[in-house]
Amino acid sequence: MAALDQKSPNVLLQSLCCRITGKSEAEVAHQFQYAVRVVGSNYAPTIERDEFLVSEKIKKELLKQRREGDAALFSELHRKLQTQGVLKHRWSVLYLLLSLCEDPRKPSRVGSYGALFAQALPRDAHSTPFYCTRPGSLPLSYPERLGPGGSQISTSMGTSGISSLGVYSLNGPTPTPQPLLAGHPPQTAGQQLGSRLAWALPNTSALAPTSRAPLGPPPLSTRLGVGTDIAALVRDILYVFQGIDGKFIKMSNTDNCYKIDSKVVLCKSLRDTSSRLAELGWLHNKIRKYTDSRSLDRAFGLVGQSFCASLHQELKEYYRLLAVLHSQLQVEDDQGVNLGVESSLTLRRLLVWTYDPKVRLKTLAALVDFCQGRKGGELASAVHAYGKTGDPQMRALVQHILSLVSHPILNFLYRWIYDGELEDTYHEFFVASDPTVKTDRLWHDKYSLRKSMIPTFITMDQARKVLLIGKSINFLHQVCHDRTSPGKITPASKSTDSPKDAAELLSDLEGAFQGKIDAAYFETSKYLLNVLNQNYLLLEHLQAMRRYLLLGQGDFIRHLMDLLKPELARPATTLYQHNLTGILETAVRATNAQYDNAEILKRLDVRLLEVSPGDTGWDVFSLDYHVEGPIATVFTRECMSHYLRVFNFLWRAKRMEYILTDIWKGQMCNAKLLKSMPELSGVLHQCHILANEMVHFIHQMQYYITFEVLECCWDELWNKVEKAQDLDHIIAAHERFLDSVISRCLLDTNSRSLLNQLRAIFDQIIEFQSAQDSLYRSALEELTLRLQYEERKKQRDSEGEWGVTAEKEAEENRRIQEFQETIPKMRSQLRILTHFYQGIVQQFLVLIMTSPDESLRFLSFRLDFNEHYRARDPRLRASLGTTRGRRPSNI
Repeated sequence: MAALDQKSPNVLLQSLCCRITGKSEAEVAHQFQYAVRVVGSNYAPTIERDEFLVSEKIKKELLKQRREGDAALFSELHRKLQTQGVLKHRWSVLYLLLSLCEDPRKPSRVGSYGALFAQALPRDAHSTPFYCTRPGSLPLSYPERLGPGGSQISTSMGTSGISSLGVYSLNGPTPTPQPLLAGHPPQTAGQQLGSRLAWALPNTSALAPTSRAPLGPPPLSTRLGVGTDIAALVRDILYVFQGIDGKFIKMSNTDNCYKIDSKVVLCKSLRDTSSRLAELGWLHNKIRKYTDSRSLDRAFGLVGQSFCASLHQELKEYYRLLAVLHSQLQVEDDQGVNLGVESSLTLRRLLVWTYDPKVRLKTLAALVDFCQGRKGGELASAVHAYGKTGDPQMRALVQHILSLVSHPILNFLYRWIYDGELEDTYHEFFVASDPTVKTDRLWHDKYSLRKSMIPTFITMDQARKVLLIGKSINFLHQVCHDRTSPGKITPASKSTDSPKDAAELLSDLEGAFQGKIDAAYFETSKYLLNVLNQNYLLLEHLQAMRRYLLLGQGDFIRHLMDLLKPELARPATTLYQHNLTGILETAVRATNAQYDNAEILKRLDVRLLEVSPGDTGWDVFSLDYHVEGPIATVFTRECMSHYLRVFNFLWRAKRMEYILTDIWKGQMCNAKLLKSMPELSGVLHQCHILANEMVHFIHQMQYYITFEVLECCWDELWNKVEKAQDLDHIIAAHERFLDSVISRCLLDTNSRSLLNQLRAIFDQIIEFQSAQDSLYRSALEELTLRLQYEERKKQRDSEGEWGVTAEKEAEENRRIQEFQETIPKMRSQLRILTHFYQGIVQQFLVLIMTSPDESLRFLSFRLDFNEHYRARDPRLRASLGTTRGRRPSNI
């Protein structure tokens, strides 16, 4: 052993050559040189570490033992093992299994290696890989696309690659089974090298002979009718696999399939098998046509290019199979292997070897057809939808493609939610930006969702949150001028640096992916609301709208109305805004409004509406509230126009209350004064009745507007604002509040008839005020004259003179008579006014009794609490009966 250790490696290698061949050192010189080249090469270790090659060796060993079912089962288990990712060193396990399946006691092993080594052929089947260079271009259909006389094959999908079952590597020669060696002369090394694939499949060749021909030249029965051997047809098939027309099989543009030349005489089985094999080239052409055309289209975008890259990746596995097949055919040609032996590459063997690749190509071609005309997120949705299948192999293939396709989309998404950046040159992302929108409309109009580009694996709620996150970041920077970096607002997590990361994220859409979006959404929205509330007093401005534009600050509104009464009673054309602004400031300083924030008070202003002929100051006066900057995002122009409409309605209703208060004051103050004029008692009683009807109506309307509309809607708004998670929630709640107020205050288009009736009632109140004021002026004037007459009589009596002359007394009686003659006219005017007023109220009650708003129907009960109007109008009886009949069911 010591002597053996001192020998050089060359001496040991030469001794090994002599031992294997059984020859002397002089006779193995050639073999020794070849052995030195083999040992010095780095090819063998690369092959030995290839998991794919080892798995193919195992399948070949099983097929050699005629165990086709076990080979298929092993292939399926190997695919599942690859998808599981449980083992890290799968090659080592497979190599162990391969070693265990070899029988060290077989005597043929040494003999076969000796035969190989004796020839010392420095040939390697993998030395020159072959790749397709000229793809075809044809349309796709999902089912089997066969030439004339073709048949279909039911298929199942692989997972590891196009060549997962079909690629058999040439890892050196395969030893010939001992039973064959016993019955035939020894084969040459070229025959053994050419037969290394023959043991992979059972002998299902389509050749004609019924018994196996001896080794040597092929018999005449294997020739075609035109003198072309099967090898030429196999070579044509291999070219067709690459989309290249062969010598006998060419593309037929009219039939859109590959056809065998009609001059070639083939039996039906060979023709059918060739047609079935040619479909593989047709599918390849379809995929290559799509990838070649789209790869040059820059407008296809990053998602489309990723889709093309995934197709190229799958085609690469397909080309690997073609390289092995072509190398095998080349070796057979070089070594002169006859087609009659088991080692030949036959059509049937090609049919079995391309079974799995064909299924995968059909899936890819169908996917290509399904994705035609799509790009961006829509393309990702198409790929995702195609993966909804019960076939696990097909699902795994589509999931792999989806991980590549979705990688650019997820990169877009992470840059948007963590940096607020949107670089979507080809409009692939589901967030769209309009650069023409100005800053003041950034939140509402600049960014939007492209619904067609939202991938189906992203829900609409997730897409809305993604939009809000990036929009909030840009709003903070561009509108709020907040310079806080996005990284401090939301710490960025690990992005999808590779398709593998994208695949892991897609596999947990409801976990990690949802968690990332939720974390960014809550942090960004919380920060934005804090900035708006603390720096821009959003909630304080909202409360100011309630107090001033919705008349919530009662003392201020009442005092302002008192101060404005002389000014607003004048014609609208004589008003000046600066005078009204001064009165407004006086009302602020005299009431609790003075304690409001100065930022709020400086925004409060007076606004004069458009003047129409005959308008007074009451018709054109309005309060205004100036908004700009970030808060204008909530209080938009549309919202402010709604506030002005509601203010004008409330201001007019408040004025009616103010007028009726003055009417009541006049009645109370003049009641005692006019007791001395009994002829007016009937007219005054009529005024009191009408005034009370109007007061009841206005009080009920004020209660409805103030409590059932404004207070209830405001309470609902404030609760939603306090629970709001983002700015959109506040905007939506505020808009719903205004819509509800507009609708329930009868200011919407559906309530136009009700509003017209209500305005007519208001006009009757104003007219009644004018009529009563005219009545009181006439009565007080007459009362003054009578008192003066009595005073003069007393004065003359005190002076000892006659009280009045007959002429004066007659004049006094004539004047009293004239006044008394005007009383029926006053009574008639009041009766007409009462009739018109009650008619309008009656019509108003009919309208609100049939209103779908339950609050308005209940208002009708309060307005007609004593059923006075119901007794006068049968429509009210019917409506009231119908409404009351519904109430128990609602309760």
